[in-house]
Amino acid sequence: MSAIMQQEFGLVALLMGGWSAERDVSLKSGAAVLAALRRLGINVEAIDMDIDIVRVLQEGHYSRIFNIVHGRGGEDGKLQALLEFLNLPYTGTGVLGCALGMDKMRCKNIWQGKDLPTPAAMIIKGEKDCEKALMSMKLPLAVKPVFEGSSVGISKVKIESELLPAWREASKYGEVMAECWIEGTEYTVSILAGAALPAIRLQPAREFYDFTAKYADGSGTQYYCPCGLDLKTEQSIQKLALAAFDAIDGYGWGRIDLMLDNEDQPWLIEVNTVPGMTDHSLVPMSAKNAGIEFDELVLKILRTSLGDRSKANAS
Repeated sequence: MSAIMQQEFGLVALLMGGWSAERDVSLKSGAAVLAALRRLGINVEAIDMDIDIVRVLQEGHYSRIFNIVHGRGGEDGKLQALLEFLNLPYTGTGVLGCALGMDKMRCKNIWQGKDLPTPAAMIIKGEKDCEKALMSMKLPLAVKPVFEGSSVGISKVKIESELLPAWREASKYGEVMAECWIEGTEYTVSILAGAALPAIRLQPAREFYDFTAKYADGSGTQYYCPCGLDLKTEQSIQKLALAAFDAIDGYGWGRIDLMLDNEDQPWLIEVNTVPGMTDHSLVPMSAKNAGIEFDELVLKILRTSLGDRSKANAS
């Protein structure tokens, strides 16, 4: 088996870590993926991505890249552009899709242009914009960094006096947006090789699904897969997730987070083009419900590096 795998994939570089706020999550994802690749008999070297990554990749004589670097530097198109320049095949979405997916505001603009449902939002650059947000959007609001994932820096603003402190907290991570808060139930739909996997319903013990609810042991977050929706409704949000992923030129694998409000109207929240692969992560959970065990999932993701991404979303 290992000889066949090595012939198919050659020497694989598994990129993890990086320097974003999601570094620790990426290292955990990388450890899980590394173990699976080794069990599969694939010739793999793990690399904690640093500023010398160009030299490392040039000297390593790698055949392809398994990218599990979350957040800035690994999920925003920069790494993908480097790999294109070095002519190294890699897993997942390309330069444009990653750049759009990481930029929550521009992603939202694309979805709106495609008539896909997503909550109203605006950029907040300071106190005056906070006042404008309060005038144009009803409370509560979600205030979050535009360029971070894993719910880093997000706050729920329920009263006017909370908005400016929430902006200050989120601005530690760069540009900030305010988004209309959707009251309802949160779902996530994983995408693998052009197909939507079973939806997961999330029920955090905390007020909302923040970084702690996602990753902390004992957070009390409950995950339901099957999600409990009737077949027609689940299929409709799967179809919406695929449309949202295609709209930003997503490829290979990813995850779409959305809400169903109290009237069962779906609202797209964000896209993840390099989702987590930790023991708390949702793509492996959804894949398992579809009968895909973790090692098989890793292999399917690695095989996305073999495809022609230029034709992926052609119709």
